[in-house]
Formats: sequence, structure tokens, C-alpha cells
Amino acid sequence: MTDPATQVSYPVPEPTIVDGAVRNGRCAPDGFTNHQRAKSPSQHESFPTGQEMKITDSAEGEGLLESSMRLKPHEAQSYRKKALWVSGISIVVTLILAVAAFTVSFMRHSASAFGFAFEASLDVLSSIIVLWRYSNAAAVHSAHREYIACVVLGIVFILSSFCILGKAIHNVATRMPPEVDDFLFSVSIVSGFTCTLLAVVKFMLGRVLTSRALITDGFNSLVGAVMGFSILVSAEVYKHHPDVWFLDGSIGILISLIICAYGVKLLVDMVPRVRQTRNYERFE
Repeated sequence: MTDPATQVSYPVPEPTIVDGAVRNGRCAPDGFTNHQRAKSPSQHESFPTGQEMKITDSAEGEGLLESSMRLKPHEAQSYRKKALWVSGISIVVTLILAVAAFTVSFMRHSASAFGFAFEASLDVLSSIIVLWRYSNAAAVHSAHREYIACVVLGIVFILSSFCILGKAIHNVATRMPPEVDDFLFSVSIVSGFTCTLLAVVKFMLGRVLTSRALITDGFNSLVGAVMGFSILVSAEVYKHHPDVWFLDGSIGILISLIICAYGVKLLVDMVPRVRQTRNYERFE
């Protein structure tokens, strides 16, 4: 017998919850314990490139964009509101620039000014399409809605390119030189810098939301900035080298071909995807 006086008392350890799957030395069926499965919402898993591609394909297969796998709901709504604000500002600014550029084009017979005016009008239309794209809060990740917007943008691009091309060819055929005054100079400077800023913001938002429509809208603003600056370049070149009178019209032809090619590419890429995701219209 043990002497009670010599007994030593030890603190009783706190009970430990043991996963039923690992009791008696057995492992969980999936090879993971509860501690491995229970992760805080703030923790993010890193996936290999191949697995990320599978996740993206799976998301598109469910009628969702890749942004649905990366953005939290409140983050997605925040970026959606920013896209709406940028599109609204773009509509107002480019509409004013379009009116000014059309006025300059008819007064100074500039193919580049006419091309920029059409580009500004196209920017207004593309921003309206983006507004429709993100008008529904529940459809922020909707692939079907995204692809429809891109198809409409592609059609608008192609139609606008024909108008710009026709005007530019007419100016080259009639040997119409550009004329620049202070008003045209001011419009070109303002439009160039404004469209560049809008393009950068649209590209950033499009990248975060994985939105081809926003990126296309940004591309359109970038083309508008190029055409705004090209008015100054062609006029300056003509001032020092009158024999290069065709530069203004040539830039208009080049820009119209680029817009047309981009529009065709959009239709080729997006029309099949619209058909693939037409059964996922739950957000509409």
C-alpha cells in the first residue's frame, strides 16, 4: 500500500478533442485532420499554374468569370461601382470631345479630326455598353452578360471602322491637306491626355474584374488618344513638308483597319462563348 502522505498530486490536463477519424491510430479517409481542414477565411491557398487554369475553366463552365474565384463579394461590388463611375465620366467627357472634334473636322477638313470624332462617339457607345454590363449588381461575375457586351462592342467597332475608312479614303483621293488652328490644337491636346487617363483606369479595372468589355473600352479610349495626338503630328509634318499632305488621311485609314481587326477578333472569340454560356442566365 502507498502512504497517502507520500502521494503527489499532478494537475489534470485539459481535455483534448480528438478527431474521430484519427482515434485508435486511424487516419482520416481523405488523409487530412480537422486542423488541416479548418482554415480561417483570411487564409488563401496557393495553386500551381495548371490547377489555376482548371479552376478558371471550371468557373467559366458554371457561367462565371475568373474574378469570382479571386474577389470577395464586397470587393467585387466596390470595383463594379468604380466601373460604373468611370463609364459615366467617360460618356460625358468623350461626348463633349466628339462634338468639338466633329466641328473641327468639318471646318478644317481633317481626316484625323473626323476619325477622332468617330472614335469619341464609339467611346460613348462602348461606355454605355459597359454601363449595361455592370448595371445588375448580381451579374458582376456573369460570363454570359460579359460575352454579350463584347459581341455588341465588336459589331459597333466594325461599323465605325467603315465610316472612318470612307472619310479617310475620300480625303486622300481629293488630296485634302490638314489645317490646324488654336481651337484644333486645344481639342487635340485635351482629348489626347484625357483619353489616355481614361484608358489607364479602364485597363486597371478590367484586369481586376477580368472583364474583356472593360479592357475593350480602354482600348477604344487609347485609340482615341492616339488619334488626338496624330492630329498635331500630321499638321506639324505638313507645315514643314507640304509634300506629305497624305499623312493625315493615312493615319485615319490605319486606325480604321486596327479598329476593324479588333472588332472581328472580338466576334470570333465571343460569339461561341455566348452560345456556350446561354444556359447560365441566372443573373439576368
